[in-house]
Amino acid sequence: MNESDRIFVAGHCGLVGSAIVRELKRQRMARLVLRTSAELDLRDQAAVRAFFESERPQVVILAAARVGGIHANSTYPADFIRDNLQIQTNVIDSAWRAGVRQLCFLGSSCIYPKHAAQPMREDALLTGPLEPTNEWYAIAKIAGIKMCQAYRLQHGFDAISLMPTNLYGPGDNFDLQNSHVLPALIRRFHEATERGDPEVVVWGTGTPRREFLHVDDLAAAVVHLMRHYSDVEPVNVGCGTDVAIADLAALVAKVVGFGGRIAFDPTKPDGTPRKLLDIGKIRGLGWQPSIGLERGVAETCAWFRANATSFRG
Repeated sequence: MNESDRIFVAGHCGLVGSAIVRELKRQRMARLVLRTSAELDLRDQAAVRAFFESERPQVVILAAARVGGIHANSTYPADFIRDNLQIQTNVIDSAWRAGVRQLCFLGSSCIYPKHAAQPMREDALLTGPLEPTNEWYAIAKIAGIKMCQAYRLQHGFDAISLMPTNLYGPGDNFDLQNSHVLPALIRRFHEATERGDPEVVVWGTGTPRREFLHVDDLAAAVVHLMRHYSDVEPVNVGCGTDVAIADLAALVAKVVGFGGRIAFDPTKPDGTPRKLLDIGKIRGLGWQPSIGLERGVAETCAWFRANATSFRG
């Protein structure tokens, strides 16, 4: 990938896609091909094929996906598996047909078995049952990985797959019903502080451990790997450390300035007990994260405060 390439970032309005666009522009790769979901429905095969035939990008970064937390995955399993299978199938196949030189598919750490050995290596894929609360999304992402591998093996298509850990940062989804744990905590503690609530209740027991990567670090990893990696196997992208949800809640409370009590609701699902990625492969390729969790949470909280009115209602 270089400065002269026409680069299609699918999903450029989302958390991940917008960060990738910022990173590409920072690195002077400005020949970007961008479409909103209103302009191009990636679930529409005919529309996607017509787009590729017309625009002929040389590089594709597939950051578009239907995403959400435990509640959203549990409530809309059919939507999650259908939409994600349609999006990635249409984009990967159309990209190959249109002669795209290089494609990057973004998966998720939820592809690994619920009880995979920690930290999770790339070869843990398909070695055990998935976490039931997000298996529909995970199965779709696994299919995307396998599709990239199949098109590389049969057609020589230079498609790579990256498996990010839990992401957060400016532009995240802060909806209390459909967001992931960190943005949901930021909003909940922010609004509790505004109201003067004496207590905030957090889903689950607080004991599961999660790894969190700032989305700007992921964007830097995407560009780095598209310049330095081309192989059939996926690559984990994380920070190499994790934190208990209880400690994460305490950190958010501290950053927001919430002085009340933090309680936990064990009747709500915990999800996977632990999700920590082994990032030895990507470190061996010369990349490592640069944004620590406390700094990243502070920056994300500041962004949310500046945009809080847009999340009301």
